[in-house]
Amino acid sequence: MVSQLEYLETLLNVDVDHMHPSVAKSLPFKPHDQTSNQLIVNEQIELPENRELLEKAVKEYGSKGWSAVLDRLSVQLCAKNLPNIQGRVLLQTSPFHAYDKDKVVEHARNYAREFEKVGISRDRFCIKVPCTGPAMNAAKILNAEGIRTLGTSLFGLPQAIASSQSDCLYISPYFNEVRAHADLSLWPNVEDPATQHTMAPRMIHILETYKRLAKETGKEQPMVKSASFISAKEALACGEMGCQSATPSAEVLAELLKTPADKPVSNKPRPAYSYLTVGPTPERLRALLSVDPLAAADWDGKLASTDIDYLANNGEELEKAIERDPITKNRLRDALELFQGGELRSKALIEKVMAEKK
Repeated sequence: MVSQLEYLETLLNVDVDHMHPSVAKSLPFKPHDQTSNQLIVNEQIELPENRELLEKAVKEYGSKGWSAVLDRLSVQLCAKNLPNIQGRVLLQTSPFHAYDKDKVVEHARNYAREFEKVGISRDRFCIKVPCTGPAMNAAKILNAEGIRTLGTSLFGLPQAIASSQSDCLYISPYFNEVRAHADLSLWPNVEDPATQHTMAPRMIHILETYKRLAKETGKEQPMVKSASFISAKEALACGEMGCQSATPSAEVLAELLKTPADKPVSNKPRPAYSYLTVGPTPERLRALLSVDPLAAADWDGKLASTDIDYLANNGEELEKAIERDPITKNRLRDALELFQGGELRSKALIEKVMAEKK
């Protein structure tokens, strides 16, 4: 049996949105990247098997404060899983710093120092930065320094254009809002996510805009690492759309793996992706270019302009665009609040161990 997971790997790079080595090892091939966020890191820190790692980090870094301990632990957890993936391990800057350019830069640089300490070179890690105006300005600085970034908590085209202007390596558009994972009444559970899901048009808007920018400038654009799937069908839809990567959760990976593929799997190696040579959007998806079911009621039908400098004045234009789009504004807020909760749980656990070790 050839699984849907193996078929998906012929369409795009399958990543693993989990830090535990057992998840990557459970797949029939070595996944490309390992993504994470504050919730995923906290889940690993709370595991009894990582208690010794936690206590050692507290002993070594406790005098620097809980956040230094958390950064150290996060990097060490990545190091444990690095042999099980082909590409990069990803960590996310603090969601509490999302609107402070200098703090995002400082946090990412600290991650980079910790990666260096454990022998992970810059071509094997990437830092996730939220797509706010100030944080995208931080990403511009970091990418220029060789610390590659991914624009995350992304829900609309202006954020994707800002990520391009920041020279991000990747972006992660969320196929579903974060609240839908806990409240399925918010989930567009449709038969054909590639054409019927409310986020599908925005995915196509981003991909088509990047293709155009690449042809106009001769410069590659951020690779689209699609995220926040609830079903296997959604990951497959992103493969059909032309996304370069998908980051399924452990649950969605398991669903893909157990489900037989209904299409033949090519044995030919997939060529390296380039926006300069990629083919057009599939014909059945082209109608999505002119619609946006998530747009505000007064949307004029025009896509966000690539002529706007979304980074100017600390991201002022990006913040205006987010404010004008209730979907992006609300979903970005919800994502940051969710990740803040994960970070606070890690903080509480670390501070408890620090108190015990005094």
